[in-house]
Amino acid sequence: MATPAGGAPEPVLEARGVSKRFPGVLALDEVSFTLLPGEVHALVGENGAGKSTLIKVFTGAHRPDGGRVLLAGRPVGFGSPLDARRSGISAIYQEVGLVPAMSVARNLLLGREPRNRFGVIDLPRLHAAAERELAGLGVRADVRRPLRSLGVGTQQMVALARAVSVDARVVIMDEPTSSLEPREVETLFGVVRELRRRGISTIYVSHRLDELYRLCDRVTVLRDGRVAHTGPLAALDRLRLISLMLGRDLAEVRSGGVTRFSGEHAAAAGPPVVEARGLTRRHVLGGVSVTVRPGEVVGLGGLLGAGRTETAKAIVGALPLDGGEVVVAGSALRRRRSTAVAIRAGVSLLPEDRKAEGIVPGLSVRENIALAALPRLAKAGVVSDGRIDRLVDGFMRRLRIRASSPHQRVEELSGGNQQKVLLARWLAMNPKVLLLDEPTRGIDVGAKAEVQTLVEELARDGLGVLLISSDLEELVEGSDRVVVLRDGTVAGELAGDQVTEERVMAAIAGDDHAGDRGEERHG
Repeated sequence: MATPAGGAPEPVLEARGVSKRFPGVLALDEVSFTLLPGEVHALVGENGAGKSTLIKVFTGAHRPDGGRVLLAGRPVGFGSPLDARRSGISAIYQEVGLVPAMSVARNLLLGREPRNRFGVIDLPRLHAAAERELAGLGVRADVRRPLRSLGVGTQQMVALARAVSVDARVVIMDEPTSSLEPREVETLFGVVRELRRRGISTIYVSHRLDELYRLCDRVTVLRDGRVAHTGPLAALDRLRLISLMLGRDLAEVRSGGVTRFSGEHAAAAGPPVVEARGLTRRHVLGGVSVTVRPGEVVGLGGLLGAGRTETAKAIVGALPLDGGEVVVAGSALRRRRSTAVAIRAGVSLLPEDRKAEGIVPGLSVRENIALAALPRLAKAGVVSDGRIDRLVDGFMRRLRIRASSPHQRVEELSGGNQQKVLLARWLAMNPKVLLLDEPTRGIDVGAKAEVQTLVEELARDGLGVLLISSDLEELVEGSDRVVVLRDGTVAGELAGDQVTEERVMAAIAGDDHAGDRGEERHG
């Protein structure tokens, strides 16, 4: 990092007490963040921590409701991402925001093309300028070719070169390696180091700990919209970093542990109700295997981006696979399967985002519960109201769904009751295994306890459950076994007395790295 004579460097970008509120959500709560000249600053946190919101404040996509943003010591108020780019703040995201049909050169210099005296684009000068921009970052590509003809990694490099070419002082990278091959990742690292050498500052967002410890100087951890920690990354071992992200104090975990649910699950005996064998999806899953037996709750742990949701979606047929198979009650599902095939076989998924992928807002509680079961309830293609009413009334009583009537619109219910409606929908299918992705996220404490108790009761009745949760305490309390994922692969499996918060965090960090304090950084 560049340090001017006479003291600490002046920050190139700052957030001072920045707050941002959305309806019902305080996304940023007086967040302060400092980016120094030429540094690579890691911004980390679990889903919903506030990372994306802070980035959007910096890039002009959101205006803060409180606090200030300063660029080179001066308050700024960007009205749009274009304003931010003109001021020297550029961002690149997982999805390359360029024009696939245009050439590399046109994408790189779009809106800034050199022209001749007749106002026509001067192609020789365009190509020469584009080649200089890429060469300056150590990237080689035929700038005359259409962008879409290049690999994803090279397209990402073009997006980065474009971001830097507009006299950027700050480059924000949001999960830049998520779709890159190992060779392309090394090229990206070389570009980041070149940016550091040129005094350009980088905010680096990634869930991959290896990358953070190799590249980053300092780290800021966000949790629930607040700053949980900021400081030199080398001063944190991986276990401590993970505990900060998950909100679990290591001393508390080591001294007390947690109290498991008092109820006993049914003995997990007999053949697995579902087996995922070597699930593989390029850049997403690398041979994930997990089994669930009747009456067993298997937790799926790991940080955001580790592959938990993708594993659940692959099991239920919502994520196409490059390899591996799913076996339900001893029968393999066909390779080119759909969610309908998995549901008929007895696999149901309660998705993470209940509003986008679960409830149907315009329908009633009754209609939402009965939705999936309608074909099963039909006789000769006709479904009687009486059969639907009996089904819905039974589940409303069993799950204690609080609504004025079955005909109340589902969006009028609390988050906890909406979650119970979704549970009822899939339980109405009489599944063999239930995949629960963040079942208690976004609901109040009382509803959370009710949902956890329901899961325990379902397991006691013999249902197999795969439980995904970012709440480490919930994961440990509610699971018989925990399979820990890291970067799309199985990092470890814990059972019985091994299922503790400390052991789960150690598996996420990697046992061989638990004491790593960043010696490899900048390596």
